[in-house]
Parts: sequence; C-alpha cells; structure tokens
Amino acid sequence: MKDPVVVSTGQTYDRASISQWIDEGHRTCPNSGQTLANGGLVPNRALRSLICRWCTAHGIPIEAPDGAEVSAESLAAACTSKAAIEADKATARILVRQLSAGSQESKAVAARELRLLARTGKENRSFIAEAGAIPLLCRLFQSSNPIAQENAVTTILNISIHDGNKRRIMEEEEGCLRLTVHVLMHGLTAEARRTRQPPCSACRQFTTSRKDRGPAGCGGGLANLLMQGSTRGKRDAAMALFNLSTHPECWCRMLDLGAVPALVGALRDESVAEDAAAALQLLVRQPTVAEAVGSEDAAITNLVGLLRRGTPKGKENAVAALQELCRRGGLPVTRRVARMPALGGLIQAILFTGTMRARRKATLLVRMCRRCESPAVMACESSRGSGFGSGDASVASVSMPVQVPVL
Repeated sequence: MKDPVVVSTGQTYDRASISQWIDEGHRTCPNSGQTLANGGLVPNRALRSLICRWCTAHGIPIEAPDGAEVSAESLAAACTSKAAIEADKATARILVRQLSAGSQESKAVAARELRLLARTGKENRSFIAEAGAIPLLCRLFQSSNPIAQENAVTTILNISIHDGNKRRIMEEEEGCLRLTVHVLMHGLTAEARRTRQPPCSACRQFTTSRKDRGPAGCGGGLANLLMQGSTRGKRDAAMALFNLSTHPECWCRMLDLGAVPALVGALRDESVAEDAAAALQLLVRQPTVAEAVGSEDAAITNLVGLLRRGTPKGKENAVAALQELCRRGGLPVTRRVARMPALGGLIQAILFTGTMRARRKATLLVRMCRRCESPAVMACESSRGSGFGSGDASVASVSMPVQVPVL
C-alpha cells in the first residue's frame, strides 16, 4: 500500500485499488462482501505513517498521491493538522461501529485497525476510548478468533498508555484487568501471550489508577503470571504486584489470592528478585501477612539468600523486608530470622558496603536480633569468628550513626 484508506465497513485498502473497484460499479467490500454504506474513503493516516517509516528505514522512496515524494518527517507533520485529526476521529468512530455491529470477521479486522491507529499519538488513543471502544474490545478477549483476541488485547494495552484512559478502562468494563491478565497468560496466539507492549503495562498502570475498587482482584492472575510466565511477563507481573502492594487495603486480599507465596518464590529468580523483595517489604507491614510469611522457613531463607547474591538494590530491599518482618511479626519471627546461618556475616557486609538505606535497615535488624540473644546475634557481636570480623568493627558497625530519612 502507498495510500491506505478505510471504507465504511472498516476495512483498509490501497486508495488506487479500492477506487478502481468502486468505479467499476461494485458496491460491496471486496474482503467482507458487505454492502458499502457509502463511497467515502477515509485516510488511514496511522497505517500510512507506519508504511512511510518502514520505507524510510529501508531506503525506499515514497510517493504522495500526486506523485510528489514525501518524507517521514513531512508526513508526520501533516498528520498533526486539523484535517488529519478530524480524519482520525472519523476513522475511530467507523471502526468502533464495526466492532459493535459487524460480523465476527469484520470485528477482528476493526480491532486490527484500531491497534494500528492507537500506535500513533496520544490523541488517537483518546479518540478510540471516547468512541466507546473499551467494552467492545474487552468482549473480544474471550473470542474464539485468535487474531481478534490478539488485536483486542494489544489495542487495550496501547490505549492504556494515555493517562486519561486508565480510569475509563477500570470504570467502563468490570473485570477488564482480570481478562487482560488471562490473555497475557493463556492467549490463543504466541503474540498475545508475548505481549509486545509493555505487558502488564496495563497491569502496572491500572493498579495505580483506582485503589478504591477491586484492583487486587487481579492478584491471583498476576501471581500465576509471576510463577509461570515468560521472563518479561514475570518482570511485569512483579512490578504490577509491587504497585498493588503500595495500597494497604490490598495486603490481606493479596495474601488470600496467593500473591505472597508467589513473591516469596520469585526471590530465587534474579530477573524479578528486586521487585519481589520490595513488594514483600510493603506487604509484611500488615501483621497478618508478616506472621504468615515469617512462619515459612522458605521466605526467610530466600530473603537471606538475596542478601548473599543479590544486586545492591536487591540486598537493600531484602534487608528492609527482613527488618520489617521482624518488626511486625513479633518475637517468634525475629527468632527465626536471627537463627539463620551466616546472617551475621551478611549483615556485616551490608553495614560496610551497602547503600545508606540498606545500612540503616541492617542496623535496626541487628538491634532487633540482639534482643533475642540468638546464636546469630552472638556471632554479630563476637570479637572473632563467623560474625563481624573484629570486636571493634562489630561494635562500631552496630552503633554507628547513619543519617538517612525514615522510609
């Protein structure tokens, strides 16, 4: 295609080809067979822009309909004109009508065209939502047509980039986030599961859009994605769960839905360990969650393991999670933490080499463990042995003043 246009059925054709078809007396859509409501041809500027960029990238000259060559820059500038904006609005309205009343095949085509339109500019993402596309696209999530499902979920992810659409998505269609997560995990095509967009971009963004209404309901799906998804999917699920963890009203619900055990298991995965520890550090502020996490040896073992092998940020999040776990979980949990083998040496290393926040959290953790009079604490305070290297270093480390803000 050189000059793509949209006909009244929502299909896109090259202008020269469809014009010849209509001039020959045909009044139907060549692809779908539906009768054309009118002979109007609306420029598909989103697709034209993509074609132009591809040709430019491959050194292929592009000709405008009048024969004059046009660059990607000039085409992009043209697409910002008032006429182009109105054309995009009209395109969005046509495609949404097709989603509402067309056949299953034409709905799949409309979803594909909306996907392309949503990729070019925040105005188009807004136009699509304002035209009423969100609930119609969500219905296609459960379609038996794999292409329709793939294009529908990708369109939702595309339009969710626009801040104004986050609330629309959460308000206009109950369960949209849950269905999105389901498609990201169990979509009918590899493309749908691979999620080319910032995947759970929807998850990450939606969970911060409304904390007063059910975002934690997707916790179960996110937990499954964290345990079973691709590497990229796991990273996005971990970030989405972290976003949920910033809302205290979600904490117990996330525990019930299995998100907490998933985060505990993710501590062993280097690709998501940092975010998993950050989420747990927030979740264990709820005493119920702290008791549940602290009663499992695996949780404490995994956090201590992250102290040993994690990145500086991962170690910081791990020691903060352990400190918060002891603070909220009470004496039984603190004793479990304090008795972990090699804890003294790991804490010592953080006190000397960790970030400012990590050192402060480590100091608080040592003080809590000291009150338990556990073997690990004795190692921390011994003058020689497996804890801190020397008596002087130990005392100085535990009591040294570290000026950092309370987080």
